[in-house]
Formats: sequence, structure tokens, C-alpha cells
Amino acid sequence: MKKPAYPTLFKSKSIGGLRLKNRITMAPLYLGYAAEGGRVSPLLEAHYRMMAQSGAAMIVVENSSITPAGSGSSRTLRCDHDRYVGGLAKIAATIKEQRCRAALQINHAGRFARSVEPVSASDVPAFGRTPRALLKKEITTIQKQFARAAHRVQKAGFDLVELHGGTGYLLSQFVSPRTNLRNDAYGGSIDNRIRFPIETLKRVKDQVGDFPVGYRLLADEWLPGGLTVADAVVLASALAENGVAYLSVMGGTYESFFLPDVVKKSRRPGYMVALAEAIKKAVKVPVIAAGRISSPARAEAILRDNKADLIGLARMLWVDPHWPQKARRGDDRKILNCNTKCDACFQLVMKGQPAICPRWPKEKRAAYRELFH
Repeated sequence: MKKPAYPTLFKSKSIGGLRLKNRITMAPLYLGYAAEGGRVSPLLEAHYRMMAQSGAAMIVVENSSITPAGSGSSRTLRCDHDRYVGGLAKIAATIKEQRCRAALQINHAGRFARSVEPVSASDVPAFGRTPRALLKKEITTIQKQFARAAHRVQKAGFDLVELHGGTGYLLSQFVSPRTNLRNDAYGGSIDNRIRFPIETLKRVKDQVGDFPVGYRLLADEWLPGGLTVADAVVLASALAENGVAYLSVMGGTYESFFLPDVVKKSRRPGYMVALAEAIKKAVKVPVIAAGRISSPARAEAILRDNKADLIGLARMLWVDPHWPQKARRGDDRKILNCNTKCDACFQLVMKGQPAICPRWPKEKRAAYRELFH
């Protein structure tokens, strides 16, 4: 085989005892493709088949709810009961058929959940609704739900599981000083605020044994009084010490994503890389960098400069599933890039319709609409 144009990007890497064929991973991306009720749909299966065929080394399937009360939408995947294992197993098999590692992210949305009574670390309002602060016994219950969900991920045939501690969801709601105002063992100092995610990781690992467990890490909320890199480094170090397989680093939450300065920041290539670099300096476990890493040259430079160990592509891979193949050949100019000023996919998802890229060929757009149920 011809030597790849970007040798570091296509060098193998091991995480949690698993060998990845290159340094390209798909970061989890919610597109509204699941069926109502959180089941696997034909469109979702087709989507992940295409993502796995891309040539990426690992596909992280979008967040799956550990409990109905923690689900973010009616089309969010679920793994809170054994009845969902069969559908999830189809996705795992679809991905692994392409010699690609399959991961599933599990989550509790906390104060962002579409629940009659959302819960969180504290009763800090979010988008006009005020969550109820969790009791200590409920914290333990949720940790057990994470562990049982992780076991279902294992039973479904995935290679690893990822805990969703990003996007301002429940795990990060405990870590943030803005959303955690507790005065018990789970609040106050940073050592107390990281107690919930660390205990959750330990309980998950007790349940799944040597099955690799990754973590999606929120490194900065980009909000006044919110979680910053300094606190994220403390959490990252503790996660690494307790056996996490990798850290997938991101910035921002639903409350900051649409602020003018964050919108401006998010249009810049590699806008989250500095966060990954800061975390990488503090830990020895593999770190994934994401955030509009649109060009293979930029991805290669990030790896070569030791700012991260792996590259996470979400929207970039979705817009152009041939990104890795074009990168290997050095066909950078042929890559179909996401338009930084376009939010058509987001607007569709908000309306309960499947995310479709305006840059795709008409036939592909029609095929996705046909598969949507």
C-alpha cells in the first residue's frame, strides 16, 4: 500500500488494550436518526455503516440514555433496559464489520432532560425549568444505572463504552461550580465536586471488568462562574488514576454554544484543541482532540506537536464520509467541508426532522428522508 500522505495520522494507536488502525475517530454526534422511543432505526444503522466505511479507526455512537428520566429527547437512543440490547447489537456489528472499533456513549442529561421533573446536582434553572437537587440515595441509584447500562453496551458487542461528562450534562453538572451549589460530600471543593463522576467510573468498571471505559470530558463551559480548565485538569487526573481508557475533550454547553463570542470561536478551525492540549499535559492516558478539525494537515500537526493522541471528527466526517480516504491520498482539496455559517442540520433536528446536509448530492438527501421513520 502506498505510504499515506500524513504518516502520523495513519499510525496505529492502542487505547484500553485495543489497537486502533489509525488516529481518526468519530466523535459522538446527535442527528435525530433514532426511532421514536429511542430504538435503533434503519436510518441510524445506515448512517453508522457509512461512518464505519469511512476508514476511521473508532466510531463513538451518540449518547444513549441510562434511564428514561435522563433522556434528552424522544429520539435519543436508550440503553436503560435489556429490550434495547438487540438493536444496539445491530449497530455494533455494523461498525465492526468494517474493521472499525465500536464504542457507545451513555448519558444522563440531568437538568437538560425532557423529564416531568428534571434532576441535577442543585436546583439551578436551565431554559425556564428548575431541576430538583438529587438526594444522596438517588445519586447512588444513578451510578448503578450507569453501571447496568455499561454492561448492556458490553453485552451488545461494542468494544468499549464512553461516559458522557460533556455538553453540560449530569456528570459535568456536579463538577461545575456554577451548577453544583451543594454543601454535602458532593459539593464545595473541587475534590468533592468530582466525587460523583469518579464514583460512577469506579462502579462502571466494577460492573464490566476489563472492558475499556472512556470519558467525554468538559474542559471549559465558556460561561461566567462556570467550569474552567483548572478544575477539569483535577478531574482528568483523577479519572486517569482510576483507570479510564481515554479522555475525549470538548468545550461549551447548551447554555454557551449560542453566545456570540462562542459562535465566533466555534467557526475557527481546531477551536477546542487548546483544551485537549491542556488536559494532555496533565495525564498519561490517550487524549482525543475535536472541534472543527477540518483539514488533514491540521490534524497531522496536532498529533505531531503532541497536543493530542487522537483526532475526533464529528460533523466533518458526517458531511464527508470520505475524509479519511482523501486524507490518506493527500486529496485535501477534494474534501467536502462543513460551511461554518450554515446551521441547516441543527434547525432540522430542532424541528424533529433528520439532520441532512445541504452540501450532499440530491440523491443522498432523498435516500436519508426515505429511511427516516
